[in-house]
Amino acid sequence: MSAATPSPPPSARPLSRRARLRASLRRWFDTDMPGDDDAGGASSAGADRIDWLRAIPFIGMHLACLAVFWVGISPVAVAVAVALYAIRMFAITAFYHRYFSHRTFRASRPVQFVFAAIGASSVQRGPLWWAAHHRNHHRHADLEGDPHSPVVHGFWRSHVGWFLTRDGFRTDWTRIPDLARFPELRWLDRYDIVVPVLLAAALFGVGALLERVAPGLGTSGPQLLVWGFFVSTVVLFHATVTINSLAHRFGRRRFDTRDDSRNNLWLALLTFGEGWHNNHHFFPGTVRQGFRWWEIDLTWYGLRLLAAFGLVRDLKPIPDWVLAKARG
Repeated sequence: MSAATPSPPPSARPLSRRARLRASLRRWFDTDMPGDDDAGGASSAGADRIDWLRAIPFIGMHLACLAVFWVGISPVAVAVAVALYAIRMFAITAFYHRYFSHRTFRASRPVQFVFAAIGASSVQRGPLWWAAHHRNHHRHADLEGDPHSPVVHGFWRSHVGWFLTRDGFRTDWTRIPDLARFPELRWLDRYDIVVPVLLAAALFGVGALLERVAPGLGTSGPQLLVWGFFVSTVVLFHATVTINSLAHRFGRRRFDTRDDSRNNLWLALLTFGEGWHNNHHFFPGTVRQGFRWWEIDLTWYGLRLLAAFGLVRDLKPIPDWVLAKARG
């Protein structure tokens, strides 16, 4: 009589459909919640497909922008939306990108956490997730392993599709051992919904207070929530990912890099300097991405200001040989 086939350990068993549903819902709030795709189950074969259930909050944010037709508009609401776009864009470009992903300057642990929290309010997931994906992007730029290459995957996949796949939701911990040692950063990554919810609640509260104490401003809780959070956040997201979808397609190539990165003035203005993308791919080890004096890099200017106040230090300069090549 043949021996019975041993059952796989629980961690390796594919989850039932109901269990997968529960796991996806829980991972809206806790990104460490395991699923069958983490255990090597049957669904791991579709890791590059969009996880529509898990993408519902992201889609909902876009639909919430339509509420502008009900809440109206006011100078206060627009000003708050613009201010939050600028503050959070700086947190993404200066800290998520140039600090966490490339370590091009140094900051104290409190400053590191403050800007990581501001970046987390952008709803672009946690700083460790962001850095891990970006380091993988540089490792495989415009090759098959690059999840958001327009050259390999086309515009829509590179712009937003990759962000919503099961692989896209994962954090590759092997790429970020230098960052994973900070428990506060791991917490932001795990509970990446907390800071955005707190920001949204604060905006609603401030708007409701202004409606009561300063009705002449013409704003309200729902209006400030829609403009300050939903509209500002959605515009911020799509501006950020143009560097994936457009900066590898449109612009000039100063350097002959192995990828198809381009320098684009308009994207640089929109993203506070990230549009000098060919510069960045040629030499990602400098804090500055505008290599020439006329290449506007608002993030670089902001970091110099923070350095003047002692909040950051050791900003890595552009090497002389890179500058000489840029002038050539």
